[in-house]
Amino acid sequence: MSTRLQSLKTRLISFFYSIRFRLVLWFVLILGIVLSVFSVFIYARQLQETESIAFARLSYKIESLIGVSRLAGYSSILGALPGTTSGADPWNSWFQEGDILALVSSDGTVQQAWGSLGVNQVQKLPLLPAGWEGVKQITLNHSITSGSPAISGRPGYIFTSLSVIQGNQVYGYVLLGTPIDPDRQLGRLVASLSLGSLLTLIIALSGGFWLADRAMRPVQTITQTARNIGETDLSLRLNIRGKNELAELANTFDEMLARLETAFERQRQFTADASHELRTPLTIVELEASRILTTRRPLQEYERALKVIQSENQFMIRLVNNLLALARMDAGQVVLHPEDLDLGDVTLEAIERLTPLAASKGVSLNLNDFPKVIVRGDCQYLGQMLTNLLENAIKYSVKVEACVTVEMGTRQGDAGNQAWVRVSDNGPGIAPEHIPHLFDRFYQVDPSRSRSETGEGSQELASSGTGLGLSIALWIAQAHHGYITVQSELGKGSTFEVILPTVQSLVN
Repeated sequence: MSTRLQSLKTRLISFFYSIRFRLVLWFVLILGIVLSVFSVFIYARQLQETESIAFARLSYKIESLIGVSRLAGYSSILGALPGTTSGADPWNSWFQEGDILALVSSDGTVQQAWGSLGVNQVQKLPLLPAGWEGVKQITLNHSITSGSPAISGRPGYIFTSLSVIQGNQVYGYVLLGTPIDPDRQLGRLVASLSLGSLLTLIIALSGGFWLADRAMRPVQTITQTARNIGETDLSLRLNIRGKNELAELANTFDEMLARLETAFERQRQFTADASHELRTPLTIVELEASRILTTRRPLQEYERALKVIQSENQFMIRLVNNLLALARMDAGQVVLHPEDLDLGDVTLEAIERLTPLAASKGVSLNLNDFPKVIVRGDCQYLGQMLTNLLENAIKYSVKVEACVTVEMGTRQGDAGNQAWVRVSDNGPGIAPEHIPHLFDRFYQVDPSRSRSETGEGSQELASSGTGLGLSIALWIAQAHHGYITVQSELGKGSTFEVILPTVQSLVN
């Protein structure tokens, strides 16, 4: 039981802190304020209208009373009032249920009262005796004068006073009052407004929860999908259609999942490829060391084993350095130091660095005239990019009369003036299906060309084939707002072309 209570308590707390509950609460609160203001406005207008009608009704009775006074003297008036022996019809015609009528002497003493209040009750009204002070008297046929009506006195009533004058003598006053709302319409209006507002708020509360639940359903889908997503399964998608904000959020979430899935897949592939690449040299080192230590061998055997171990060690150092470089590039930790430099000088430095390697492989380097082309970039990284491209061209130029041609120049492109460096070889070429994957990490065009097949004299070149050089070269080109294109034909060779913006195009 305690577990169920705890679960219920947790669900209630979660519900009261949920966005859905807060949205409905704010909606009902604002609606309640609007309904309250509207109800007060309707009540105030109805009250004003009811008071206007009551004042008009009182005015009519005043005129009726004044009209009777013109036909009779003071004694006739007293005899014709309701409840007297004469009980004339002119009084009974306008004196209605709920009205208050009283005769007051000149000193403010109530002599007689008719209607809903008795003499003592009328005497206690706040209109007496101060109510008679300052009344403007207008003589009408020396009988009755009317004072200014005052909306005051008893709650729910309006009163007026009439002075009874004959000659120059004030004999007394007539106090006349009528209820503002004799039919209690204002009370029924308050009840109707309260009940209507309450029902409206209940309907709004129910409808608000339904609408909020419907509106927040995509968020619940996102939450549930996020709970089901693991590092090993990023293929789930929300697939929420629509043009509202939540659908846009869901689409953004799907795009993020796609990027994460691609990143994780690349990381897994990267780890697998790195492990595979490191396993080969480690295995060779282990085999060579075990073989050479099993028994005494000639000095030449030891020298050969040490050369193999050294070659594999250099390969692993190069592989690890490339892996670290790519990791820094992916993490955005590479800091470039751009400066204005001559791309021709950078290219010549890369060629001079690899000339001994090309000569040892029997590959000739053909150079065209290098014009002065100023680009803005990091000299070290641009040199590494060109070195990787040249090294890749030398590696695959293995046939007789192998040569690598390096050219450069400028041309006008869509984005302005562009500098280009072209590295061409006359090797076996690349099949069309391999070209889209050339810049993928650890991708090998010819997997059958293993490093173990290379001879002792080619260990240096063989150990350079990590499958990361072109990936690094592409990243460097893109970091300098450029790109690399590839053209190849089987049996005729391949051409890699680097395109970089010149300083002039960057300024423009």
